[in-house]
Amino acid sequence: PVQILMYLDGTEKVGETDLKSRVGFLYPVLSHNISLVINATRERDSGQYMCTVNVVDDGAPEGRDVGVINLTVLVPPAVPACQLHGTPTVGANVTLSCSSKKGKPSPTYQWERADPTPQVFFPPAQDLARGTLRLTNLSLEMSGLYVCTAENRAGFEKCRIVLEV
Repeated sequence: PVQILMYLDGTEKVGETDLKSRVGFLYPVLSHNISLVINATRERDSGQYMCTVNVVDDGAPEGRDVGVINLTVLVPPAVPACQLHGTPTVGANVTLSCSSKKGKPSPTYQWERADPTPQVFFPPAQDLARGTLRLTNLSLEMSGLYVCTAENRAGFEKCRIVLEV
């Protein structure tokens, strides 16, 4: 464990960590509770945080005044990359893929055809976890703009690809 913040003898002390400029007590100590605030959170701030209260001569058994919380910083998906795999000719099969390099939790992917005729796809043609859409027995009418949305609890991003059969 690394000490990031301490209150001792009426003085707040901030540990030498990458949180130093972003961490503090939410309320003035002794006026409310000793809640911690982390500003401008980053993915690497995720982890286990422990609060220990030591009162001199309170007679409490060691470890009784300890609180632990696990922090997971959510990260919205990065703009995904859309790709076409295969040769888009009449009667052929192609796969559209969509993947985002960042996102916590891992994003799910949803493909739809925007134009000329809007269409939503479902498994097994579409794999929501892997971001693929398999189009089989291509026809000229399947040409159009395809949009992939990468989404998690923190947000979403889209990419687009034009399919010309």
